[in-house]
Amino acid sequence: MNVYENLPVYEGENFILRGVTERDAEDLLKVYSDKKAVPFFNGDNCHGDDFHYTTIERMKEAVSFWLFSYGHGYFVRWAVVQKSSGSAVGTIELFHRDSERDYFDNCGLLRLDLRSDFERAEAIEEIISLIKNPAFDLFYCDKIATKVKPFADERKKAVIKSGFEYSEQPLVGEDGTKYYDYYVLTK
Repeated sequence: MNVYENLPVYEGENFILRGVTERDAEDLLKVYSDKKAVPFFNGDNCHGDDFHYTTIERMKEAVSFWLFSYGHGYFVRWAVVQKSSGSAVGTIELFHRDSERDYFDNCGLLRLDLRSDFERAEAIEEIISLIKNPAFDLFYCDKIATKVKPFADERKKAVIKSGFEYSEQPLVGEDGTKYYDYYVLTK
């Protein structure tokens, strides 16, 4: 299956993962303007974007860029939709990464952005459980990596319980910058 031609939807007990749409912008503004949530986001190698968006116009630009990127096969952004409210409470970005510079070659890089009230181990674990196994085949990779910042205790609990292990290896960016705090799940 080519994820850039047919984007699957995943459903769990409390959450649905489906492709981001322009209609999600208002819900996602509540995520990306959430000052408590922004520190958890992974902006490594994102050209200085801190993903703190405070206007609907900027949020719509971001969603437009995500849709453009999906259309060109750069990365996928799923909306994390809370089933009980029908609202997008976050996003997951995933893409295949090849690298001759570091350990993170043939890797599916996973970025999870959640509203701060969903930054709980149980919610994160359920969300990751929906995507972690299909990601290996969707992104033709032998490992999945996600960043967990040192202060993110709930996220750390969730990724460890999901089978990820801390990697001492840095992810080396396009400009040679070394990024740390990655957890890896191998196939």
